[in-house]
Amino acid sequence: MGKDVSGIAARFADGPDTGRLQWEAPKLLYRGATRRVFEGLALAGIRADSGDLVLADGSRFTLGEPFAGRWAEAIANPPGRLDKLGVKPGMRVAVLDVADPDFLSELAQRTQPLNEFSELDILFWGADSVAEMGRVPDLIPMLAAKGALWVVSRKGKAATIKDVEVMAGAKAHGLVDSKVCAFSDTHTALRFTRRKA
Repeated sequence: MGKDVSGIAARFADGPDTGRLQWEAPKLLYRGATRRVFEGLALAGIRADSGDLVLADGSRFTLGEPFAGRWAEAIANPPGRLDKLGVKPGMRVAVLDVADPDFLSELAQRTQPLNEFSELDILFWGADSVAEMGRVPDLIPMLAAKGALWVVSRKGKAATIKDVEVMAGAKAHGLVDSKVCAFSDTHTALRFTRRKA
């Protein structure tokens, strides 16, 4: 998840500016009088100093305490895919109809995916059509009371179902959408949980 704040005073080698600062990994963007993009080596050694976010080239963004430190930490140590998806060690997790060997390997390093589909903390399920969304009622009983269903589908020009159709299909069965995540270069994921009583 990114960070975004407006009205930020900044100091660059070519002078001061005021604008909008955004962190959308892997880029830090500043939109003031001039649009500036920082990524890769430009973010190496990023740190907080007296309420300023400071880059290696001396560029400074005044965020104040404790925000500068939080931004520096988030940029220096961006969360991985499993962190963004909420997967923690020891969770009961299963994968259904998601063909992504890299994801499965990553997941196995954090928690062993189950072949038993009951009382799941998280179920990752691949669906790429409105017809497939009709399976949602069969999946809900697989989840623990506070379990989450991540619906993974193709994105961009290859998409065969729209996010709004995924949301409508899940909401029709009492689920509430709570997060969207870039699952991979080719897929997106939408998180759903049961509606609170």
